[in-house]
Amino acid sequence: DKGTFVKNIITDNILPGDVYIRAKELHFVTDVPRAVFLIRQVGRADVASVDVVAGMFPDRQQDFVLSINETDIAVDAAALLQQGPAVTLPAGEPQILIMHKHASEAFTPAGRDLYPASDTCRTEDTNYNIVHVGDVLADTLTAAGLQVLHDRTIYDYPSYTGSYNRSGAAVQAYLSQYPSLRIVIDLHRDALCSDSVVYKTVAELPDAACSQVMLLVGTNASGLYHPYWEENLRLAVYLQDAVNTAHPTLMRPITLVNERYNQHLTRGSLIIEVGSSGNTLQEATRAVRLFGESAGPALARLVQ
Repeated sequence: DKGTFVKNIITDNILPGDVYIRAKELHFVTDVPRAVFLIRQVGRADVASVDVVAGMFPDRQQDFVLSINETDIAVDAAALLQQGPAVTLPAGEPQILIMHKHASEAFTPAGRDLYPASDTCRTEDTNYNIVHVGDVLADTLTAAGLQVLHDRTIYDYPSYTGSYNRSGAAVQAYLSQYPSLRIVIDLHRDALCSDSVVYKTVAELPDAACSQVMLLVGTNASGLYHPYWEENLRLAVYLQDAVNTAHPTLMRPITLVNERYNQHLTRGSLIIEVGSSGNTLQEATRAVRLFGESAGPALARLVQ
């Protein structure tokens, strides 16, 4: 509902590219000024402050009174890098699953990469959406000697709502069918835009245009069950270091968020954002190929 949507924005529990889509689905009025007040109750009382304030603002469609539990997380990246990843990959069996919670995500049309759009920078045509980028990543990791499965299912169309539940159930089915899977990559493209401007990410490489790549890791700060999030983060730091060594400008900083994004299902789950809606498909495929060529050997060293 709208209250949950607002809470997710305030607590950074929603991907930036999803804010606009959810606002449209919920018919949320965006072009009005809003103020946010943080009220902290000190000590105990017979009546919770959230109930008192909610009674002062009864219009549930315009005013939102929310209870937010905050969790502060301190991360020592150097220590995580020294620890190394917690996962090991079994030899000769499926090790890595690539899937797409929002498979219809596409890029700015350019050259021959034109597609029938289902929404702004979205298409069901897997030749032009993020699924094609997943094909490139799967091929690149396979070339490094890894055993990769690629789920090309579109979970976010025709209904974006429920894509997390549908894709989460699919991941659980894969884990049941292939218990050797250790790493689950949810591959996306980011959406960096304002009302009138669409931005692109750019890696500073000399020979061709290339987007950047970002790793996103969820935590247990939302209060949901997620006991192994630090192991996911250790894997992210390990891969970030490997890619940065080869291509210092390819990676954006790792993003750590409150929400878990189904990453509680394994101890090696990551969201990887390749480019933005402002990038072209060619820029994204080049970025993911460079990422895979650096991350693949690093992952191959985890095979036992």
